[in-house]
Amino acid sequence: MTQTYKALLLASAMLAIGALAVFDVVPEYVAQFGPVALLALFPSAWMGQSRRCSWQRGA
Repeated sequence: MTQTYKALLLASAMLAIGALAVFDVVPEYVAQFGPVALLALFPSAWMGQSRRCSWQRGA
């Protein structure tokens, strides 16, 4: 899965949480903290997988 697809999937999940809150399917506090929780759970979707800043043995 490419980086673009991961970011689009994350954004659509955030929008879905907001839409469910509008129709009172999920509570308001879930809609407030849901997008931030998704960013914390899936950091590779928005930060990428750059190896430039990671620690490498022998480098």
